[in-house]
Amino acid sequence: MVATGHYARVDYDEDRRRFRLRRGIDRDKDQSYFLFSLTQDQLSRASFPVGHLTKAEVRTYAASRGLPVADKPDSHEICFVPDGDTRRFVERHAGAVPDAGEIVDSGGRVLGRHSGVHQFTVGQRKGLGLATGTPMYVMRLDPVEARVVVAPKRELGGIHLTASGVNWIDGAPPDGPRRVTARIRHRHRDAPATVTPGGTDRASLEFDDPQIAIAPGQAVVFYDSEDVVGGGWID
Repeated sequence: MVATGHYARVDYDEDRRRFRLRRGIDRDKDQSYFLFSLTQDQLSRASFPVGHLTKAEVRTYAASRGLPVADKPDSHEICFVPDGDTRRFVERHAGAVPDAGEIVDSGGRVLGRHSGVHQFTVGQRKGLGLATGTPMYVMRLDPVEARVVVAPKRELGGIHLTASGVNWIDGAPPDGPRRVTARIRHRHRDAPATVTPGGTDRASLEFDDPQIAIAPGQAVVFYDSEDVVGGGWID
């Protein structure tokens, strides 16, 4: 077995003869979103020992055994970027720093300039350096033209996405459209949607209601109540 500290659960469904990937009991710490790519073979060898516990229970367990990390503060950043400066990390490792360019609104009007699209993410509001009188959010990134497109929050809503690199936890896609709840980022609240497979590793998804800042490159994960149905990478 391979055991990890993810807040998630795995069990075997005797009726369907399939392993299930399930949310962690602690919904505030649930990390099943990050595990959507696991296959049936991998799940058969996976163990998530803290998935049935809350974070408070894990700390109590660790303290009762004298473990020095029992009161360690929660981690909120990427583990391999300990200082949280993702911009500098990209610049050190990308080989070539993206070009400077324009910040424009959705109509193409130039509002300012930036020093590289790698500093931004779809949905970002802080750090844009704009004085427009209306809060602006990153709507789209155009790395070819070195352009950052911004818009008021009301323009960021979308109901449709396509995804590639899709993995289905059952090992095969559903026969047709399936009702799910879908999450487009780790801290995003699940939203009702219909997912339609497009072959073995592609899917399209339509939300019932518009979702803010659907970001290409981010994972979208499909759920059926407590169970992960599958997921992929937003195109």
